[in-house]
Amino acid sequence: MINLFEQELAPYRKKLKEHELYSSIKSIENIQVFTEYHVFAVWDFMSLLKKLQLQLTCVSIPWKPKGFQKASRLINEIVWGEESDIDHKGNPMSHYEMYLNSMDLIKSDSSKIKSLIKNWDINLTSHKNIENENLPLFIENFLKFTFNIISLNEPHITSAVFTFGREDLIPDMFIEIIKNIKTNDKINIQPLIYYFERHVELDSDEHGPLALEMVNDLCGSDKKKWHEALDYSKKAMEMRIKLWDGILKIISK
Repeated sequence: MINLFEQELAPYRKKLKEHELYSSIKSIENIQVFTEYHVFAVWDFMSLLKKLQLQLTCVSIPWKPKGFQKASRLINEIVWGEESDIDHKGNPMSHYEMYLNSMDLIKSDSSKIKSLIKNWDINLTSHKNIENENLPLFIENFLKFTFNIISLNEPHITSAVFTFGREDLIPDMFIEIIKNIKTNDKINIQPLIYYFERHVELDSDEHGPLALEMVNDLCGSDKKKWHEALDYSKKAMEMRIKLWDGILKIISK
């Protein structure tokens, strides 16, 4: 079934890999705009990750087995790498914090994402929390889709969106574009390059294969689950395309 996924999702992946956004980034100012909005995808990726850990493992007292023996091991391995990786200086931190630090070093505006997290009220719905921040509509829609997935509380759907619709969609070409951007002494772009290179490395060699195995384990032989997983994976990739469209529109102004 994974092979069928690859075939069905190939047109979406092609559209993302060849998106005009990448070639539009020609200056440090363009990268600042890109990171200002892409950071929301980095953050909600972590939210999907933790939802999977909540679904597949026990994180409460007293401990009780959840019954997902294989999937729990797989998600814990991924969480370990995403939530407590090593940055370019050898310091342990999450990929979100790594990304935020790299934004600070290139003078990107991180106020919007920090405000969303700081003001998040657990007594309000996720949609209301998102709407309260007056974010651009394409960001609002992207986040609402993710939290809709989270609220479904279906591990096979969450794992599919996590696996097929997220960070592995950034091509190697984008890293080369960033490397060729001219900067000055006040701008340190190396940590951002490290972040993207690290993600490509982990997704290719470790987290990608683990996530695929997790989807396979959670869908099993249930055709309905496979169909739902594929359907939501397509929707996730459509949302990523719209995210790229939104960022491109701002950069092109």
